[in-house]
Formats: sequence, C-alpha cells, structure tokens
Amino acid sequence: MSSTEPAFVPPANVLPKVAPVRVAEGERLRSVQLPGITLTVRSRPPAREGLPPALYVHGLGGSSQNWSAMMPLLDDIVDNEALDLPGFGDSPPPDDGDYSVTGHARAVIRYLDASGRGPVHLVGNSLGGAITTRVAAVRPDLVRTLTLVSPALPELRVQRSAVPTGLLALPGVAALFTRYTRGWTAEQRVRGVMALCYGDPTRVSPEGFRNAVEEMERRLRLPYFWDAMARSARGIVNAYTLGGQHALWRQAERVLAPTLLVYGGRDQLIGFRMAQKAARTFRDSRLVTLPDAGHVAMMEYPETVAGAFRDLLADQAARGAAGTVSAGS
Repeated sequence: MSSTEPAFVPPANVLPKVAPVRVAEGERLRSVQLPGITLTVRSRPPAREGLPPALYVHGLGGSSQNWSAMMPLLDDIVDNEALDLPGFGDSPPPDDGDYSVTGHARAVIRYLDASGRGPVHLVGNSLGGAITTRVAAVRPDLVRTLTLVSPALPELRVQRSAVPTGLLALPGVAALFTRYTRGWTAEQRVRGVMALCYGDPTRVSPEGFRNAVEEMERRLRLPYFWDAMARSARGIVNAYTLGGQHALWRQAERVLAPTLLVYGGRDQLIGFRMAQKAARTFRDSRLVTLPDAGHVAMMEYPETVAGAFRDLLADQAARGAAGTVSAGS
C-alpha cells in the first residue's frame, strides 16, 4: 500500500457521531482550509499584542492537546498555536492520503505560508520532531528557533520497547491489532499508552487520565483512526531509510536555527543515547536531559521544558542585542 494512495474516508452521511474535542480553559479551536488539507489549530490569546509566534507539532497518535499543559506557561513571551496534523486530533485525513514525514512537513509549511505567521519558534515532539526538523532544513525562512522533544530521528539500534510501534507500519498489522484488541476498554488502552510514553505514569492526575480516556473513546469512533496511525508509522520507517540530502540526520546538519534538544532518561521510544548525537549534529544546539522523563516531557514536566524554552529565547534575544550593538559601534 502506497503512502500516497487515497485514504479511506466514509461519506459524510455515514460518519458516526463523534464527541467534540476537549478545549482547555483559555484555548480556542479553529479550522483552516488549505489546498488538499483541512487543519484544526489550537491557540491561546497572548498576554499582549506583538509577541513572536510559536507553533507546536505533536507526535504519532497525539494531537494539539499534547501542548495544553505547556502553552499557558509561555503566554507572556510567545503567541501560541498548536496544530492537529492531518488525520489526527480534529483534523480530517489529507485528500491525497500522504502521511509521510514529507507530507506532514508540507502541511506545516502550507499553514505557515498561508497564515503569514513565519518565522515562528517551531516546536516538535517525536514524529513532530522529525517533521519540524525537515521544515527547518528546507524552509529556514519560516523558523526562528527549533525545539525538539524526543525527536524521532533514525537510530541504528532501536529500543525493544519501540518495536511494536514500528511493526504498526507493516501492511495488515493495524487491522490485525484492531481485531486483537477489540475487547480492550479505552481505560486499558490509555494505561498502556501512558506506561509507554511517561517516565512515571503516576504523575498523571485523575482529571488528566479521565480526559485522556474521553479523547481515546472519541478517536476510536473515527473511521480513519487506525489508517492514519499505520500510514504515519510507515512514514517514519520510510524516512529512516532515505539517504542523500533527504536523510533526516543530513537535514539536521542543515538546520540554521538555534535548536533546543530535550531528551528523557526513561524514554522507551527514542533512545537516550541519541541525545549526544543530536547535540553534535545540530550546528547551534543546546541539550537538556531529564533523567526521570519519558517520551512526552512537555506533558510530564511542562514547567521544566517551558523554562528551557524561555532560556533559548532569552539567549537568542541577547545575541540579537549584542549584534545590534556591534553593528552600531
């Protein structure tokens, strides 16, 4: 099955009724129609006008809600927006069924070009980290800084705990897994995801767990849920095999924007050993390691990740001021 063949989407008159997406206090959702895609954008009003824009991109199986804990901590320094990638969250599948890393990167670029918000402080987690790395490499004009939380960049030795996610990319596996797990409750599924993605799942509040279960129930009613998951997983695997100028590590070398790298010591999906390789590859990078964090540090330790992001922006501002003084002296 090609990653670019049209995705199966039932006609609108046979789509099941699906509960609305949760919106946290202070957040707003809007739908943006672009050529070939419709994106849902989650935003928060900035503390004041004129703040630089930031755009957040989630990982495989995630949504813009993954950034709801961190965005309020940054309202005073950036104008926050987070995307639901095509086929995830509240965004419908892309018209062309392209869930490749390049296809997702193209969606981000289309949005930034259409909105006129670039250059932005671009932030990505996991698959979103691979996507935003590609965006920063091919369209440096759209990126002020790049922040990567456990980015899904190629590894020679994949962790054993990450193998099931990779297997999802194989044709037929998603359908097999769907049949095998038909009897699983949403609560069971959420506990499994949290055990895989969090360094310490007990950090999730009861309310946070209930919200995650509600979102899981909503997603499982979407007829394209597993198709989007499987094709996006396949997109990651395919991106790992690309060579030449399209190789993700080669593109990481080309990124010009100041880059913040955040890695969790208990990440079961992205090897902690990749932190040093990333720090060597991105030319203007700073590395923050969180020994107790898992794969979604921005959800598990939002204050720490937000603090590191603030430091990145403060350093960039200081560089700009120093450059202005130097040019005027």
